[in-house]
Amino acid sequence: MAKKLVQYSVVDAFTDSAFKGNPAAVCLLEEDRDEEWLQAVASEFNISETGYLTRLTDAESPNPRFRLRWFTPVAEVQLCGHATLAAAHTLFSRGLVNSNIIEFATLSGILTAKKVPDVKAMNDSNSKKGEAQECYFIELDFPAVPTTDFNFSEVSLIHKALSVSSVMDMKITTTSEDIFVVLPSAKSVTDVEPQFDEIRKCPGSGIIVSGLAPPESGFDFYSRFFCPKFGINEDPVCGSAHCALATYWSQKLGKCDFVAYAASPRSGILNIHVDKQNQRVQLRGKAITVMEGSLLV
Repeated sequence: MAKKLVQYSVVDAFTDSAFKGNPAAVCLLEEDRDEEWLQAVASEFNISETGYLTRLTDAESPNPRFRLRWFTPVAEVQLCGHATLAAAHTLFSRGLVNSNIIEFATLSGILTAKKVPDVKAMNDSNSKKGEAQECYFIELDFPAVPTTDFNFSEVSLIHKALSVSSVMDMKITTTSEDIFVVLPSAKSVTDVEPQFDEIRKCPGSGIIVSGLAPPESGFDFYSRFFCPKFGINEDPVCGSAHCALATYWSQKLGKCDFVAYAASPRSGILNIHVDKQNQRVQLRGKAITVMEGSLLV
């Protein structure tokens, strides 16, 4: 019997504008596919993440639940924020769930996505009749990611990899072991000129860079994320990195709510709440579908 065609969407996440934010492919599986096929398709899409959704019918939860796996062009990963947002957007926008909450069974446990009203967009939509506008955010509930002190004798290697002369702080995340570099300003973040061959020589999985945003910007902090070891030179808007970013800046600034700016060339915006009591991070963002089709193999 011929295999069923696999429907897919390409979704730009953490943005409401096409060709901004972080692109992810979302594939809707009706039957199991082997690891080799999953990785080959992710390599074929050749964007930062490809997510695979399989509906779970035996879940005890009252909410719809899907298995969700994430692959970069070269490897499966434990956690991915923007591809989870893209997956939830695909299910909501295609009318594939009759619920405002979706649960995902992942390598990082059960993650939830829910619709949250965007009051400003609703008001704007009412004042501009006839213009279709998505009047909700998607909120992801993710585990908080702590950072710890990073003792690395070859600090000059980090400076060289990022083409920077001044570093304010340096940590490492306790989960994926990403190096976390705090720079003197938001401008320092945007001005980083990553040397990807040098980044590959650095310890850890990838390098997160961040700096405080200027007060007039409307943001709390800027960031970028470089991960060439996983086939992603620069991840345009990394949701999972913000689980560490928000935790760090919450401790530094003594607050729990943030508006974060991803300062990659594609850019992106995240609204974030840190739930210190439960050690969770809520990431809110929008998404837009830019492509739909079917895999023929």
